[in-house]
Amino acid sequence: MQRLAAWLVARPQNAVMGLAVTLLLPAPQLTSGVIMVLLVLAQGMRQAVIEALVAAAALLTTSLIFGVSVASLLTLMAGTWVPVLLLAVLLINSRSLTLTLQVTVILAVVALTGFYFVVVDPAAFWEPYLTTMAEIARQSGLELNQELLDAEVMTVSAVLAFWMLYVAGLLLGYGLYRKLPKETDEFGRFRDLNFGRVIAFTMALASLLAFVVGGTWLQNVAFVLFATFWLQGLAIVHWLHAEGKLPLGAVVAVYVLLPLLQVLVFTALAIIGYMDAWFGFRRRMRKA
Repeated sequence: MQRLAAWLVARPQNAVMGLAVTLLLPAPQLTSGVIMVLLVLAQGMRQAVIEALVAAAALLTTSLIFGVSVASLLTLMAGTWVPVLLLAVLLINSRSLTLTLQVTVILAVVALTGFYFVVVDPAAFWEPYLTTMAEIARQSGLELNQELLDAEVMTVSAVLAFWMLYVAGLLLGYGLYRKLPKETDEFGRFRDLNFGRVIAFTMALASLLAFVVGGTWLQNVAFVLFATFWLQGLAIVHWLHAEGKLPLGAVVAVYVLLPLLQVLVFTALAIIGYMDAWFGFRRRMRKA
């Protein structure tokens, strides 16, 4: 990891090639986003933007040669690089990983709320995507859970998916940055992450209002806020390991179980993270 990070920031051509190549991989957004965060933190926004523009020019030239849709490629590049670049700049200016991640939660809620203000009929908006998903499942011989074919589920899933994508890119890019052989800035440790009582209270308030007035969008806001606390729960797992209270095997087991028992593990981590925001388990354990 240290050699990879050092190679990417050693020369501009390495950064350009890294951005261009990873954008064409099967899972381009995460890998390319990680590189973008690393470049911004290590070289500054100006140099990272220049390298991104050169990589974009190379990709667009390639798309013209092979007949790839330029509009689709531009959308992919903008959706991949711009959000993580802005998050990296925010991290540099705030000098706080926790504050930056708190802002991402606020932005996720703003995006969800904005969707309901802009899109009058979510069911009509998601209908083409749901039809395509059902057709792909049918052709593949798979049985798709009909409960997933719901506009509200799709809306919440899309917001959380993009939030997790950009947050993962920020955290992994920051992790690579910290692995560089040269001296790097300290913006905080992931294991100390705490979304705080304000976000926890907002989640509780949204849940109460949703129960009283019965607003679907309020229920979704509360769910999104609650779901983001899984990251704080994961931070607690890393903190327990760093404090010698949890073996490395247990940390590895959590990551192994995440894709296998998604709902169960994510819910457990979210509950732990949410309770920690109110009661400060790590602070109490330090005092003890």
